Amino acid sequence: MGAIANGGMNMGNAEISIIGQRPVRPDGVDKVTGQANFGADFTLPRMLHGQVLRSDCAHARIISIDTTGAERIDGVKAVVTGQDFAHLDYGGVGDLARDNLAIEKILFHGHAVAAVAATSRAIAGEALRAIKVHYEALPPVMTIDDAMKEDAVILHEHNLVDGKPSNIFQQVQRSNGDIEKGFSEADEIVELEFTTPTVHQGYIEPPVCLANYREQGQSTLWSASQGHFPLRDTVARMMQMSQADLRVTPAEVGGAFGGKTAAYQEAIAMMLSKKSGRPVQMRMTREDVFRAGGPGAASKTKVKVGARADGSITAAKVWLAFDSGAFPGAPLGGAMGSVLTAYDIPNVLVQGCAVYVNKPKVRAYRGPGAPQATFAAESVLDELAQRLAMDPIEFRLKNAVRDGTDSHRGRFRRIGLIDCLKAAKASAHYQASLKANEGRAVAAGYWHNGAGVSSASIHMNSDGTAALATGSVDLSGTRIALAMMAAEELGIPVTQVSSVVADTESVGYSNNSAGSRTINATGQAVVEATRDVIDQMKQRAASGWNVAPDQVSWQDGAAVNPVSGERLTVAEICRDANATGGPIGGRYSHNAVPGLGPSFAVHLCDVAVDPDTGKVSLVRYTTIQDVGRAIHRDAVEGQMQGGAVQGIGWALNEEFVYSDAGVLENPGFLDYRIPLASDLPMIDTIVVEVPNELHPYGVRGAGEAPIIPPLAAVACAVSNAIGVRITELPCSPPRVLAAMQQAQPDKVNQ
Repeated sequence: MGAIANGGMNMGNAEISIIGQRPVRPDGVDKVTGQANFGADFTLPRMLHGQVLRSDCAHARIISIDTTGAERIDGVKAVVTGQDFAHLDYGGVGDLARDNLAIEKILFHGHAVAAVAATSRAIAGEALRAIKVHYEALPPVMTIDDAMKEDAVILHEHNLVDGKPSNIFQQVQRSNGDIEKGFSEADEIVELEFTTPTVHQGYIEPPVCLANYREQGQSTLWSASQGHFPLRDTVARMMQMSQADLRVTPAEVGGAFGGKTAAYQEAIAMMLSKKSGRPVQMRMTREDVFRAGGPGAASKTKVKVGARADGSITAAKVWLAFDSGAFPGAPLGGAMGSVLTAYDIPNVLVQGCAVYVNKPKVRAYRGPGAPQATFAAESVLDELAQRLAMDPIEFRLKNAVRDGTDSHRGRFRRIGLIDCLKAAKASAHYQASLKANEGRAVAAGYWHNGAGVSSASIHMNSDGTAALATGSVDLSGTRIALAMMAAEELGIPVTQVSSVVADTESVGYSNNSAGSRTINATGQAVVEATRDVIDQMKQRAASGWNVAPDQVSWQDGAAVNPVSGERLTVAEICRDANATGGPIGGRYSHNAVPGLGPSFAVHLCDVAVDPDTGKVSLVRYTTIQDVGRAIHRDAVEGQMQGGAVQGIGWALNEEFVYSDAGVLENPGFLDYRIPLASDLPMIDTIVVEVPNELHPYGVRGAGEAPIIPPLAAVACAVSNAIGVRITELPCSPPRVLAAMQQAQPDKVNQ
């Protein structure tokens, strides 16, 4: 593992001492000893157990739901259906409400149609079996191609294209230059089509919540969510409550990766609590998560790229299609924004669409949309480099965006793609030789990095320690990283800063922890809140010294008198705070602009392919990424490695397998195989640090970019090992063996 630094940045202290280190995470001990409070750990007296009845078909029109049999069972305290909720208009929360509980139609196998709350899970299960659902079955639409047919079965009659009902609900385009002229200037053109399957994020903890409705006073919800403020707003809207009447407390989150950005059962639990007058806990089973949770989207992509003989890309044309499940949610924006954005191409046309299919509504999955689009684009670039007889890294270096390049996202400021590519080429990995039946590939990826609304508050204790609170859920060690920034500003050890994720009543609004936005946007809020505190402490010191506050400097955790050189430490100022004006605290909220600190990642992959079985083994893997500034180095390297592993699994093994009737046939980790430690070599990391000049500590973001190149890196390495271009994922043994047999039937069958 290594690191490459490039440039400096403007920080509160001239010399940094905490940023970039590897302090122990304070939440680590609680998690490994089982003391941390996850969603399932919250209970209340008189608590009921809620369970959901899920559909046994993938597409149907609901005729009636008879719950009287369930209501008569002793121990059942409440039953709800979609009719218990206000019928909100289609779109936004209205779609989410129909996703949570079917109203007019069943739209995927496992779609919730009713729920019960009972004194035990066994009684709740018995009650579900007593509910009678009468429906009119309809043919399911399971693929992008089927959804786009002229005579396709329509999921939503209200969705119109050119005045006619359609499953296509989103069409977008971006372009620059003259695409036909660009292709006419090319000496070599590659055009290929690619597909990727529906996949699961692979989080281990199924969603759990606990709801306690109060007719008078404030209701409370505990949930393992990526964002408790958006969750509060959604549940309040579905329940027709004011936001002030609902308090949401975040639980520890046992993995999410974009899959827990929206409500699955929280509003149902709250309605059951309202009807029963008692707290209700709801837990999704593993099968529930696979059948009804929000997966990553399937895709179909066509890419055409042309280049001159010297390697200069002259034109690129991309067509993207994503399935969205039964409701809007396809990651088309992420795909459109990221595909080929790492390259300076004069003539580009990118078209995209999203369609409804009879699967659960898709949710985000790290860098949503970008891995699928990048798989296709980088595969075409790999093929093009081979046809031009160019080194694949040199080909990318020739066309890479750099400081000052204009793109569809505006003009790039300081960026680190060139640094990443050079680091990849200079690496021991790239210089190593390959053995028989092995293949190597390189792939690059881009992510704009999110921002959005974040809030932070910090309060100084009388002993000089600090209490930091933010509204951003900690998914990957962000609490310690935010505390490190506050400690760096204050000039005190990070062990003297407590860092918590506060509930919706205790800190200002914050968006979901998603899109690599937390250390960027919330980090800025933490720094500004801390600087507010420092200004207050300088004012207290200035008052005692009888000098102007702007004359006082802050150095190494102390206010410094410019005249006498006298120093007052944090502890000394806070000790007397009540006598000099009261407790010292600061807060800051803002809406940061996304995309101003983009990340680039370059991955190297070596694989070995068994010529007899098609089994692919990962031999070596290196991930290189410009993170801007690594705040907590362990956390950053862990993000890089974790994203790579998820992308490797996506490329090699993972896919949802549906029957013709729309039934998921592998709803669990036994048949949906994610990578095990025994499947992997050590994932090497090279951390490149080209600071984001718009962040006080140069942060860009680290969570999304690592998953973007692996699909292409792995698939291209397999392609190079077998001499056949892989265009469909995953690279499972049957698929790889079939590709080899089609290309060289005599050799494979010997």
